[in-house]
Order: sequence, then structure tokens, then C-alpha cells
Amino acid sequence: MQVSARQAATGIAGLDDVLNGGLERGRVFLIEGSPGAGKTTVALQYLLAGAADGERCLYITLSETEDELRATADSHHWSLDGIELFELVPPESLLDEEQQQSLLYSSDLELGETTKRIFEAFEGVKPDRVVLDSLSEIRLLAQSSLRYRRQILALKHYFANREATVIMLDDLTSDVNDKTVHSVAHGVVRLEELSPEYGGERRRLRVIKYRGRRFRGGYHDFAIHTGGVRVFPRLVSAEHKARVERDVMPTSSAEFNALLGGGVERGSSVLILGPSGTGKSVFTLTFVQEAIARGERAGMFVFDEELSLLIARAAGLGIDLQGMMDSGALVLEQVDAAELTPGEFSERVRACVETHGARTVVIDSLNGYQAAMPGEQALVLHMHELLQFLNRRGATTFLTVAQHGLVGDMKAPVDITYLADTVVLLRYFEAIGRVRRAVSVVKKRTGAHEDTIREYRIGPGGVSLGPPLINFQGVLGGVPVLVGDAQMLPEFAA
Repeated sequence: MQVSARQAATGIAGLDDVLNGGLERGRVFLIEGSPGAGKTTVALQYLLAGAADGERCLYITLSETEDELRATADSHHWSLDGIELFELVPPESLLDEEQQQSLLYSSDLELGETTKRIFEAFEGVKPDRVVLDSLSEIRLLAQSSLRYRRQILALKHYFANREATVIMLDDLTSDVNDKTVHSVAHGVVRLEELSPEYGGERRRLRVIKYRGRRFRGGYHDFAIHTGGVRVFPRLVSAEHKARVERDVMPTSSAEFNALLGGGVERGSSVLILGPSGTGKSVFTLTFVQEAIARGERAGMFVFDEELSLLIARAAGLGIDLQGMMDSGALVLEQVDAAELTPGEFSERVRACVETHGARTVVIDSLNGYQAAMPGEQALVLHMHELLQFLNRRGATTFLTVAQHGLVGDMKAPVDITYLADTVVLLRYFEAIGRVRRAVSVVKKRTGAHEDTIREYRIGPGGVSLGPPLINFQGVLGGVPVLVGDAQMLPEFAA
């Protein structure tokens, strides 16, 4: 996103997008969050971005030592050259017992001395960007809400008159419900750290307030890696409308084309449902192979299977995934459900489409995607935005969902059949002492489709479909009844 001259870029990937351009210059902003949420890292990145643009930067710390700040920077391989660090510690006289027994309250002396030294540090550098870490120390010195508010207002007017862009940090250790600074600050960003029952910590942020600016509301996932913070803005599909040719893409199988009513429309979503082992992944591999054969690019995001096993299994079916990857036609990513946030996953899919140019996207499976969202009640909303985004970008999406059970009445852990444009149903059924597989298309939003049920086999050549099972009744229930005297085709005979 372009940042105007009146805005100060934060230097954090994704955050300027959330803030709709960055921080307005000459204003005071508040970043709050519990200890460990990432406030110091965000603040250092903000100053590093300013230093890179030739601005004067000052970090005033009341809670961390200079050595601790430099250690944080070293952990990210950052150099703090160009950033003035001012460690504000109580003067020795204020630590003296006799001084503390003065008729004047020690808090009065400490607060006044602290403010004076902050102003002296500012005048010595005359910075364009300032970080004040943290307000909790000033709140403790003020001792009352009224004195604290007056002190914050004094700091705000002082910095505003000198046209400095200031970030104040608050670790919320004194009073979580104190909103004093919220009313004074020009903008407020809250960082949160969540601890699921299993897996790494999850972090998210929310812009609570930004005066005179339309920002991207709601929660946005972010992560702290070596090299700094990266924010993953909440995906809003309505922002990505584009003109797309909705041409039909046939498969190489005449039987499958008949079942699909000619093929799959570009930019549509296809949901493949079935119990474990029915070949859902194999069907998606077939679609990927055919997309690349057309000269397109594709992306696969695999939750449930080790990539080396998937590549070897595909090779046994005559599908060279490794060769597709080596040629640059395929992006194949292993997704660790215990470590990846929904926002980061959406960002990866978006980058695959916008940067790599993928026109076919496979998510295998939604069961794994759901596992990446422990405690999340908004899986359907996440998928709605993601599918709408891919649709509007002209990417055809194939999703798999494993149903519980093998035959008979089966249930899926999440029902998104109403979101998908096409629903392909895979089933086991028993016939003449053998376990067989059947495929049918139960929904196609964009046109007519065949309403029959066909048997299919998975072999060295991939998936092959037989004629409609017109002689069986009850296939979807798992135990069909033979009707009439007609026999199945030889290649599908027992």
C-alpha cells in the first residue's frame, strides 16, 4: 500500500494496510497489550523504518534496559544505528531513604523528574519519531487517574507542538480497564496473545480507534519471526473484484465430463466429499495435472499428508508433482495445522494466486484447516471470504472434506456444501463380495449435470470412470441391490 507524505510507514508488512496507510504524522498513538504480545518488537520496527528514511528516531525506555533492547534487536539481526536509546532510570537521590522521608511525596518528585528528563532527551535529539516505553511506569508514579490523565495530556501537547510522531506503549499491568489514554491518543492498537490447548501461541491485533481515518476493522492475525513482525490483514473478498471469463474447462475423461455437465467453470469452487480412502486427493491431483497441461499454474496446500509421501504416491499414478514443482508450474506447500493461523493461511493462498499466478488452487483438506483453528467458531466465514476471493480472481478451487464413517449415514465435521459451486460425492459400496467406489455430482450451481452414479477405479493411470450404475439401487447407502439382468462393463466386472 502507498503511504502518503502525511503518513509515517510502520515498516511492518500488513500493518500499514490495516491502518489504511500508516500513522498520521505529528500525532500520538497507543499500542497496548500484555507482556510478551510483541509491543517492543513493533516499536523497534517502526523506528527502524524511520531511520531507513533518514528520520531522527528516539526510544525512551522506562521499563527495559538498553542492553535488553539491543538483545531484542540482535535476536532479529537488526542494527540500531540511527536510533537514539535513552534509558530513563530513577536518579540516585530518589533512591535515598532520607530523600523519600521528605515532607514532599516521593511520587511528586519522581513524576516531575521523570517528565523533565523525557523532555530533555527529546530536546537533545529533536526526533521525528518517538517511542515511549511504557506508560505503566508513569501511571504508577502518578498514583491517581486525574494526575495520570493530566500528565499524558501534557506529553501529548508537548510532542504535538514539535510535530513528532509518537508511539506510547502500555503493558496493561497496572489497570486493564483504565481507558485514560484511549481518549487522549489519536489512534489505539491492541495486541493480543492467545494460548491454545495445543500448538504454539497465536497472536492477533485490532485497531480500536483511529481518528478521522477509515481503517480495516476486526481482528487480524500476526506473527513474530526472526526479522520482525508480520501482520496478516483480514481478507475482505469485496475488495478484489475483477473481470473473469467463466469458460468451462473439460477434463480428459469423457465419463467425468458427462458427470460434471461438460467440465468445471473457471473461478468456481468444487467440494469433494467422501470417507477416508475414497481417493479425494487423487481426484484433486488429476485436476492439477490437467490445469498444468493446459499451460496454467497451480497451487496445492496439504494439511494431512507428508509431501514426500504425496509426491511418491502421485508418481505411482503417473503424475509427476516433482517435475511440476521444478518447472515452476506448481506451488506445493505443507501446512502445519498446529502452528499456522487462519490469517496466515489466507495470506499464503492469496500470494499463490496474486504472485505466483495460480489459476487452480487445492486445499486438502478442510478437516486439517479446521484443526488449525482451535476454538474458532468462524470457519465458515473464513472459507466464505477465501472462496469468494479466489472466485473473483478467476482461480478454480478444489477442496476436500473427509466424512466420518465408511458406509451408510456419514457426517462431515463442517458443512460448507452451500458455499461450494459444485459438490462431488464419493462413496464405498459392496457388490458381489467386493468393496467398490462410486462417484456422483449432487450439486452444480453453474449449469446442468448428470444425475447418475458411476463406479470408478484408481490405478496406475489415475482415476477411470465406468458407465452409470443403472442396475444397482442403494449405492449411496453402501449396500446396493442388483436390479434387472444387465451386467456392468467388462473392465468394471468382478
